[in-house]
Amino acid sequence: MPCMQQYVVVVPVKPPAFGKSRLQGLSDVLRRDLAEAFALDTAAACLAATGVAQVLVVTDDAAFAARFAALGCTSVPDGDSSGLNPALSQAAQEARRRWPDLVPVALLADLPALRAEDLDEALASLVPGRPAYVADVEGTGTTLYTAPYDEFDPSFGPDSAHAHLVGGAHAVEGELTSLRRDVDDLDDLRAAQALGLGPQTDRLVAGLPL
Repeated sequence: MPCMQQYVVVVPVKPPAFGKSRLQGLSDVLRRDLAEAFALDTAAACLAATGVAQVLVVTDDAAFAARFAALGCTSVPDGDSSGLNPALSQAAQEARRRWPDLVPVALLADLPALRAEDLDEALASLVPGRPAYVADVEGTGTTLYTAPYDEFDPSFGPDSAHAHLVGGAHAVEGELTSLRRDVDDLDDLRAAQALGLGPQTDRLVAGLPL
């Protein structure tokens, strides 16, 4: 029986002080702490997935990078400040240098309810050599994008699901509830809480009147 393809998940992480500005009604400190928790829980779920061999975190925050390293992730600085997609493309090339036999996967860092099982289900459904993406719960955004190194060309941003589809990527089917549930605002956070949050986020949210 052939071995399942293995992946390197590339997770772009803003410095926490600049993350999650749409979580209105919360203090700056709590928004920062939640942004950290979201990213740490996302990375931990990736590490627990059987299809994931490596997790490469892209962040310019050295102290935050050390927390990811403690989980078992590799971290690199954001090498391209012109935007998320160029930064992801550059990080994928760094992943190629380190792990040429793995397939790169870009994954957003705001999936605090992510379950390894959902990520594994999505990865197992991929057609080798074919670009693919997972749309968010609304169906317009994207939480995951993957393609071979030579074809890796993410299009995160407004209407990214359509942009990825037009760009030739295949839409991954399936419920994949936790993989589609990104968190931008408090309504999203409530929905993620209903699914079951990762431990870092759950600890912070437990005392909030959501």
